[in-house]
Amino acid sequence: MIDVGALRALRSVAALGTLARAADELGFTASAVSQQIKRLERQVGVPVLAPAGRGVVLTPAGQAIVDSAPDVFQALERCAEAAQSVSEGAPRGMLRVVAFSTAIRGLLAPTILRLSTRCPDLRVHITEQDPDQALHIVDAGTADLALVHDADGLPAPLPSSLTQHHMHTDVGDIVMNRTHPLARLDSPLAGADLVTHAWVTSPPGSVCHQWFRRLFADVPEDPDVRHLADDFATQLSLVASGDVIALIPRLARPPLGEGLVSRPLRRQPKREVHAAWRRSANASPAIQAVLAELVSRDQP
Repeated sequence: MIDVGALRALRSVAALGTLARAADELGFTASAVSQQIKRLERQVGVPVLAPAGRGVVLTPAGQAIVDSAPDVFQALERCAEAAQSVSEGAPRGMLRVVAFSTAIRGLLAPTILRLSTRCPDLRVHITEQDPDQALHIVDAGTADLALVHDADGLPAPLPSSLTQHHMHTDVGDIVMNRTHPLARLDSPLAGADLVTHAWVTSPPGSVCHQWFRRLFADVPEDPDVRHLADDFATQLSLVASGDVIALIPRLARPPLGEGLVSRPLRRQPKREVHAAWRRSANASPAIQAVLAELVSRDQP
């Protein structure tokens, strides 16, 4: 019989292209993953990988095994769900969640205490991951639930084995020192109001930098970018100095305190946040418990 761990290792190697990358994802050494693959080859009687440059590729037999793997994992997951339902469906055990950093800060962290009170036998393990990688990890079975956001209005491609549910709409506001001239304005701000002021913003390539650039799409002048910082807490510390303003997603924003204020934009940038999980885990009491807490938190 094929070893499930070896099957999962082959699927990860197939997706990532090298034993080392698969080992990092699975939490093993490259040697351990290699031994799992060799064990799988002994079990099926044929090679499943072949060298290709610095990486490896699937043999036809290996590809056939990987193509069948989702059915195997889904069947095993249904067995686990059936066992949990016999135990009255109480959320228990470990739920592995992967999410982008601001979803951890703004959505997951506030729910943990309430969840631990309502589901004392459930332990949630959270790992920070970008959306594309998070979906791959859940699809591969090394995590159970992902929180992902779209990229500039385009959702991350969803593997066919996964399903998703809209959880939250995140928007961006302008944050400034209370002494800043813009703080005196009550009406929503536009690019023309902002272009003459100094900025700290997220680095190019990030969603928030795309938001920032879009603010000035109809403005002929270039904005005065003084600082680039990926961490929003760092941005806020620079804003507190009074010299710069920043565009900050609400999920990423801690309480501003007395020294800072936020102002809305006339055309608010936004991103949609979804939860994604394997279709075969739809009945998971643990997943449903976390989703219920996230939904209740986001309701007005």
